[in-house]
This record gives sequence, structure tokens and C-alpha cells, in this order.
Amino acid sequence: MNSSQIKNIKITDYLYNKGIQPKHIKGADYWYISPYREEKTPSFKVNNDLNVWYDYGTGQGGNIIDLIMRMYNLNSVTEVLSHFNNSNYQQNIIPQKQSDSFSFDQHRELISTGITILKVLPLTNRALLEYLIDRRINLDIAKKNCKEVYYSVGDKRYFAVGFKNESGGYELRDKYFKGCTSKDISVFKPNSNNTEACLVFEGFMDYLSYLTIKKINKPIVDTVILNSVSNLTKAIDLIKSHPKVYTYLDNDEAGKTTTELLNKTCYALIDKSVKYTDHKDLNEYLCNTQPKQNIQQAMRINKSKGIR
Repeated sequence: MNSSQIKNIKITDYLYNKGIQPKHIKGADYWYISPYREEKTPSFKVNNDLNVWYDYGTGQGGNIIDLIMRMYNLNSVTEVLSHFNNSNYQQNIIPQKQSDSFSFDQHRELISTGITILKVLPLTNRALLEYLIDRRINLDIAKKNCKEVYYSVGDKRYFAVGFKNESGGYELRDKYFKGCTSKDISVFKPNSNNTEACLVFEGFMDYLSYLTIKKINKPIVDTVILNSVSNLTKAIDLIKSHPKVYTYLDNDEAGKTTTELLNKTCYALIDKSVKYTDHKDLNEYLCNTQPKQNIQQAMRINKSKGIR
């Protein structure tokens, strides 16, 4: 087999062939216990349509070759080819069983190198505004913090809510998509003289949720949005330079581990996730405690404020 032939193999079929079955399936998304590290809650996702994987516990992802290198501690494509040829994989494929009886949000997950930004505009697209309303995000706040990003993957074109990071790239979200053009943190320093405290969020949807709850357009203290817990090393020096650190991370294994690491490093850490302990994250808490507006109501409110 050559590398092109390997890339055409479905990751779900490969895992099934290895005796690894999904714990949950919804649409094209297959959720697994990570095949290369220990965990109790499935945070490893394979999108069967795009044939890519993403591990929310480590912030890593890619194609089937990247996965095999990670699973078997291989260092090159040549070693992957040897792995396949020695295992005679082609003669042992077992068809993947499917089920759609699980209730997980459907997302397309893409690696950053496959995305090309076409244009960036103010946030006005109705479909994106409806998505934000579904997430209970105040549209005024969203428009002041996000953009409408048009991008391509191969010959296909899409659009999404874009949130800028420190590399000048964008975190991208819509109802069916979660990805980025570059992996980096986002930082806001509203007042260079006010370094008493720092807020830390795992993702920008939680950051927008915080602003929505507080009814403010911008934070009044330094704020770091990790955009992935795997970006912690990029932010740790800035975070620990503050006398007080308030964390709003997810109530999952990755979020709790990151909070523990910060707690060991920072002078004084206040874990705000205890306020939404019965919810996965701050946005889920917002969605379960705030009624949903319909798009017409939200647009009328914003129009009355002079927002276009």
C-alpha cells in the first residue's frame, strides 16, 4: 500500500478492525474512548464524512496517518507504510456497524491546514445569527467580538462565526462545524494599568456567554481565551503574572486537569466552574438558564439600538 491508498481507508473501519468501537454515534460523528490514552468519557471524535479525527482531551487531530503515528508511536510515513504492509490490513477489513440512536451535536471537524480564508465581514448573516441565538449569545455582544468569515476547503466554500486569535487567524464555528485557521490563544488587555486579575476561558463561546451573563461588551480585566486546553503553555506566563486568576473551564477531564495545573502555578486561583457544576460548560449553563429569543425579536431589539 502507498500513502494515498492508506488515506482512503475510513478511520472508523480501521478502528473497528482493531476491535475499537464507538461509544456514541450521531450522523457522521463517531465518539470513542481515546485509542492511545486512558479516559472514562469519550472525547475522541471521528467525522466519517471527512475521514478526520480530533481528540478534545489533547487538542490533536488529523488524518488516518496522523492517528496511526500517534497510536503506535511511529515517527514517519515510511513507518506507517511498513505497519500496514506487515499487518496485511486490506484482507482483514470488517464493515463498520452504524447506529444513530445517540444525542450528540453534529460537527464537521477540519484540521487548520485545509482551510483558506476568502473574506472577513461584519457579522450579519442570518444563519449565523440564528446559531448564536440558539447558543443564547447576545447578538450585540457577538457583533462587537466576532466576524463573519468565508472560507474554502478544497473546492467547497463555507461561512462561519469567526473569533480572532493572537496569530491573526480565526476560531470558526457554525451549527455543524468546529475548527480553526491556526491554533493559538486570544488575549484581551483592556487596561495596561489594571493587572490585578485575569479571566481564563476554554473557548470563545464560553467567553461570549460570560459577557452575555454580565451584560457587558468587553471584560474590564485581562482575559485569556485558550481556544483549546492544549494551548495552555502559550498562555501560562501571562496568566500566572496576575495576583488573582478566575477560571471558567469545562467540567470534563481536560478542563479539570487544566484547572489543577493552573492552581498549582498561580498565586490565587478561583475556580468558577463550581457555579455551573451540573453543566458541561458555561455556555451550556447559559442555554439551560436563559430563554431563547426568536430571530425576529433579537433583530428588532438590535435594530432599535442602531445595530445593523
